[in-house]
Amino acid sequence: MSFRIERLVSEENAIVFIVCGRLDSECLNTLKELIEAEDAKIVLDLSEVTLAGREAATSLAGGDFKGIELRNCPAFLRGWIDTEQERITP
Repeated sequence: MSFRIERLVSEENAIVFIVCGRLDSECLNTLKELIEAEDAKIVLDLSEVTLAGREAATSLAGGDFKGIELRNCPAFLRGWIDTEQERITP
């Protein structure tokens, strides 16, 4: 397995998914399924992400994860997400 997702409930009653390892299409699909099953505020903690592809940056920048807070996003991924947001925002 190239990734792991841990689920925690934070002090502010948000569901925090900690993503570890590769953030690839399989991981994104799993995250989407997990998020759809929740009925609370969602936070993605990306501090443990070691590798991510363009699809991940595009998904995180676009509407796929709209309204979800990103925490501890690695600089390489944050830069890519910002670039994708600029590209898709009119």
